[in-house]
Amino acid sequence: MNLNNLASRLDHIEPFHVMELVKKAHALEQQGRHIIHMGIGEPDFTAPPAVVAAATQAMTDRKLQYTAATGIPALREAISAHYLGTYGLQIAPSRIIVTAGASAALLLACATLVDKGAEVLMPDPSYPCNRHFVATFDGTAKMIPCGPEHRFQLSNDMVREHWSARTRGVLLASPSNPTGTSITHAELSEIVASVRERGGFTIVDEIYQGLSYDSEPFSALSLGDDVVVINSFSKYFNMTGWRLGWLVVPEALVQHIEKLAQNLFICPSSIAQHAALACFAPESLSIYAERKAEFQRRRDYIVPALRDLGFKVPVMPDGAFYVYADCSALSDDADKLTIDLLNEAGVVLVPGLDFGPTTAHNYIRLSYATSIENLQEAVARMRRFFAARGK
Repeated sequence: MNLNNLASRLDHIEPFHVMELVKKAHALEQQGRHIIHMGIGEPDFTAPPAVVAAATQAMTDRKLQYTAATGIPALREAISAHYLGTYGLQIAPSRIIVTAGASAALLLACATLVDKGAEVLMPDPSYPCNRHFVATFDGTAKMIPCGPEHRFQLSNDMVREHWSARTRGVLLASPSNPTGTSITHAELSEIVASVRERGGFTIVDEIYQGLSYDSEPFSALSLGDDVVVINSFSKYFNMTGWRLGWLVVPEALVQHIEKLAQNLFICPSSIAQHAALACFAPESLSIYAERKAEFQRRRDYIVPALRDLGFKVPVMPDGAFYVYADCSALSDDADKLTIDLLNEAGVVLVPGLDFGPTTAHNYIRLSYATSIENLQEAVARMRRFFAARGK
């Protein structure tokens, strides 16, 4: 194989720096160091007992073969019922496509909607893989700087200002990774209307929608049947390694996405699908509500603690389990700061480098998806670290 002939799209895909930092942390752990992980966005909770039992039963019953590419009918119906019970929305099960994680859902959406040379608007900062999903299909992610005055989210004015002849749509996340901030219903409604007026598409990543703390959550599906929504069993439902998500699309897109799913993925994991049915059981929903309250308790501890350490948290995160904090009063290089904190304090934080150029050097992302005891110990370690540096 001639490695000089690799696909040119690889030139536009950057390494995921979060994972590189985690690799360094694991190497230190192998040396016997105790490391507190606040880097990866993964709940420390795992699937509730009913979900694990359902997976075991699926294996016992040998429900182990391929399913339909769009998912088993019972799960599509359960997700539909979830939208009705949680948001009061009647979403036809036929519009719901079960996927191999939210990443597969985003890939399928981009494969369907992003043509070569197409431009997709998204906020800077945002989840790094989103721009790479667009690049995978030879599109261009146009990153629009969104500061704390805009809660790190696109506004309708920004969409209208930056829309060009090449623009085909917008890709948003609410609540967002890395910022934990949401777009208001009013603002999102205006964005969807502007995009619709221009004949474009709106994709909204709602994988953290179940973890909204300060107001009643809503789904972008309430804004029209033409909105494409991504969701996942990883975050709110605590099933990260099960690799299961879903996609809600207009009826007219279902057959096209089904065709792609058949060819690209065959189907999602059959065991994970049967297990996920138990996510909607009353005993599981009760557990999720308790865990959501615990995440909020952690947020309400860590944000004031970070501010006390000298970080600026200009926007209170209202969802997910992240804090996006300005570290410029403590360091002029967020990347170096996170490496030093790992090596000297045994604390994993993530620099803004992954999330977009505007905040790359001044911001860090912290995940509070770990125990309150770990958060308290991490704060104590960072306090000693900064004290030793005269901060």
